[in-house]
Amino acid sequence: MGEEGEKKMKQLEKKRIEHWQVISLYLLIYDIIAVNLSYLLALWFRFDCRFSLIPEVYLKAWIQFAPFYTVLCVAVFTVLKLYRSLWRFAGYSELLRVTAATIVTGFLHFVGITTLFKAMPISYILFGMIIQFCLIIGIRFSYRFVLLERSRREKAEKKSQGKNILLIGAGDAGRLILRDVQRTEFDVGKVQCIIDDNPNKWGRYIENIPIVGGRDDILSSVEKYQIQQILIAIPSARAEEKRDILNICKETGCELKILPGIYQLVNGDVMLSKMKEVAVEDLLGREPIQVNLDEIFEHLKGKTILVTGGGGSIGSELCRQIAGHHPKQLILFEIYENNAYDIEQELKRKYPELNLVVLIGSVRDSRRIDWVFETYKPDIVYHAAAHKHVPLMEGSPNEAIKNNVIGTYKTAYAALKSGCQRFVLISTDKAVNPTNIMGASKRLCEMVIQSMNQISQTGQVNLLPQLWSHSWNPIDEVRTNPVKTEFVAVRFGNVLGSNGSVIPLFKKQIAEGGPVTVTHPDIIRYFMTIPEAVSLVLQAGTYARGGEIFVLDMGDPVKIDTLARNLIKLSGYKPDVDIKIEYTGLRPGEKLYEEKLMAEEGLQTTPNRLIHIAKPIPFDVEAFMRQVEILAEASYTNSQNIKQLVSEIVPTYHPGNKKLDESEKKKIQKLSQKEQENPEPVLTIGGVD
Repeated sequence: MGEEGEKKMKQLEKKRIEHWQVISLYLLIYDIIAVNLSYLLALWFRFDCRFSLIPEVYLKAWIQFAPFYTVLCVAVFTVLKLYRSLWRFAGYSELLRVTAATIVTGFLHFVGITTLFKAMPISYILFGMIIQFCLIIGIRFSYRFVLLERSRREKAEKKSQGKNILLIGAGDAGRLILRDVQRTEFDVGKVQCIIDDNPNKWGRYIENIPIVGGRDDILSSVEKYQIQQILIAIPSARAEEKRDILNICKETGCELKILPGIYQLVNGDVMLSKMKEVAVEDLLGREPIQVNLDEIFEHLKGKTILVTGGGGSIGSELCRQIAGHHPKQLILFEIYENNAYDIEQELKRKYPELNLVVLIGSVRDSRRIDWVFETYKPDIVYHAAAHKHVPLMEGSPNEAIKNNVIGTYKTAYAALKSGCQRFVLISTDKAVNPTNIMGASKRLCEMVIQSMNQISQTGQVNLLPQLWSHSWNPIDEVRTNPVKTEFVAVRFGNVLGSNGSVIPLFKKQIAEGGPVTVTHPDIIRYFMTIPEAVSLVLQAGTYARGGEIFVLDMGDPVKIDTLARNLIKLSGYKPDVDIKIEYTGLRPGEKLYEEKLMAEEGLQTTPNRLIHIAKPIPFDVEAFMRQVEILAEASYTNSQNIKQLVSEIVPTYHPGNKKLDESEKKKIQKLSQKEQENPEPVLTIGGVD
């Protein structure tokens, strides 16, 4: 085909009549008939629905004016775009335009027929306008109605083959979620019934879906309606109420999803896609821990702050919360570049005005850490860099000492030299009566901090050991520095969802079909969420005066076996039926029960009832510093006797799995008895039931 042939084909394509133009032509023909028929019917109604009673003069006037009125109507309808609208999407705008067209053409009909032919009865004009409006709007909106009904039936057929859904919550959030489920284009399932604790709503309907009862009817409704998924839309409910409802729901074996918080309802962000899977944290059944944000804000605002280990679970959350309190500069120090990159990109997106510095390096590298302090002069340091995996450190005890103890010493030393105002060590409950090298190393870190604080306050710089060589004398710099650094430690237990914690491991094992491995059926731990732990760390920093060990109240301990079983249930399986639980035995250095305080330590209160101060255990700082120097040399030469050396420095360290004393047995028995009395385990953390 030549070029001329191609041009002719293109011209033919341009001249081809589109589908909408055909529809418009049909509408035009229909309108010509409808507008004239309307006023003929008006005459018929006016004279008792009998054509024989219509005076000939009126009928003649209608016939003579019909051509004129036809032209007027087509012109008005064209101007108001009644032939170019997408009637499958007809809405309020189209309704207004049809109404306007009816009023305008009715007025023109009245004026035209009266002026040119015959004055007609007023009822003729009114009935004509009403009938015309019904005929014009009816044909157009019936097209939309037919399409909607066809689409609704198709969706209903798809949903009937999908999941049966039970919706909990008949309030504003529940209504919005229900509407989103019903109108979504995706095959998400069909809501069969609604649960709400308000008896006034029982037996009534929302969007034609019955409200069948309260929380006591959840189990029977799941069975009656063959429910596979439960959507929980009660964002304004108290935490205890959510916990009770979730404890019932997890026994159903259904897939659970929950609307996270009331803020979504306030922001108008309530939709199915915003619902998340129910997590173990949702079963804790307590209100979020409150901190004094004003104190933290005043403490951090305008300060240069360094976070070591800033890419880890605790370190990254510290950076997030610090960034929101307007520091002068935030320095993120991390050895693992991937973690550092991730948190850097997140902070840049959320806080574009933040003065953020991200540095790669190790706290074991004295020259690198010295350079950081000399260059940026941080006012506050949060030291979160540490090795924390108990079994791994048991196999590499020298690395635990190098990174945790010597790394803490070098960082604290650099802070002391540079005149840093405050140094906060992130410690752990595993430092109390440790049975593993990781816990013992963290106890040594606490002792380093207490020693550094005493040296800072007394000026006894001659006690500082020389763990590395310098081209200048660091002790002279410390001696001449007028700023006394306040060194403190904050001790807390496990955090839910942190890197290396049991929950991510359990989730992975469940996803793989099991088994879920628990080391011992009676093993117990304290838990807190990462944001809560970090907010308490920040507030504890505001109370620091130097030398304290702050202890965060983690509330009642939680059985790991209970955590595993709850996660299996929340995943829609039955423990020991669908997913097996295997007990593998305590790992090296692991103990059944973690403590927060040593027997010798007492507690002092602070303005926040969840933060306590442990009374420091006295020890010989001079002798301890000499031991640290020996310990450093042994660790860097990879001594095989490192655990023995540590046990000589930390008298409470007893390598191996610790046997429970009578007090610990009583605590475990008390917790087991509590679970037997309450079949639905109540997981409490942070000191609130």
